[in-house]
Amino acid sequence: MNKKEQLRLKRRRSTRLRMQGNAQKPRLVVHRSLKHFSAQVIDDAAGQILLSLSSLSKEIRQKLPGGGNVKAAELFGQEFAKRAKEKGISKVIFDRAGYLYHGRIKAFADAARKGGLVF
Repeated sequence: MNKKEQLRLKRRRSTRLRMQGNAQKPRLVVHRSLKHFSAQVIDDAAGQILLSLSSLSKEIRQKLPGGGNVKAAELFGQEFAKRAKEKGISKVIFDRAGYLYHGRIKAFADAARKGGLVF
């Protein structure tokens, strides 16, 4: 594991200690790799995943040209917000999992806000 990944995991641990999702305000966790993007809405009190979506899923792959750029993160954020609204989820706590808030993470968050999620 390189130094950059160690620092990300350190940031992840420290922020994770401060935030807990519940039924009223579940936790929205994002994960990115070089080629793909995924997000989950988690109710920590019940220990349940309320919604999960990845750029690897068949219906998302048809809409996105690739999963590893800012444009794809924007489209993914819009689709994720739409599905969250269908499930009745409107308020969330945004957990960026130690990733810095720029690039694809920022594009996803802005698109999700534009789609109706409040955080």
